[in-house]
Amino acid sequence: MANITRFNPFEELAAFRPLANLDDLFKGFSVRPWLSDADLEPRIKVEVSETDAAYGVKAEIPGVKKEDIRVAIEGNQVFIEAELKKEKEEKKGEKVVRSERYYGKQSRSFSLGQDIDAGAAEAKYADGVLELKLPKKANGSSKELKVQ
Repeated sequence: MANITRFNPFEELAAFRPLANLDDLFKGFSVRPWLSDADLEPRIKVEVSETDAAYGVKAEIPGVKKEDIRVAIEGNQVFIEAELKKEKEEKKGEKVVRSERYYGKQSRSFSLGQDIDAGAAEAKYADGVLELKLPKKANGSSKELKVQ
């Protein structure tokens, strides 16, 4: 008896990764160690929780002043933006050996399952963590339909 298999025309395309072994290409070159020592700018990491009445959001934004954080809410969309400023200076005696500066913005936006009551929302920033309490709108757009 023969085994029947389902033909998927995209299976071979999904397995095709011409740059999958790009790391092996640079193995042994001095490019990799240089990149691993680079101090890259941080990303905003977000944790979202939900209760029946509200959403809770914790966003890690270390090294930023609370005046440099902007939070916007529109419907069920949440937008977080932080302006990052970093300065690093190395001295030997009175001479500056190396000086690095980074100025930039990081942002993160996401959608929630229900509209937010922006007037009752709260934001608190302490120890590098932004905490948002986002109450759901009372007149939610969910509706139960009867099947006829």
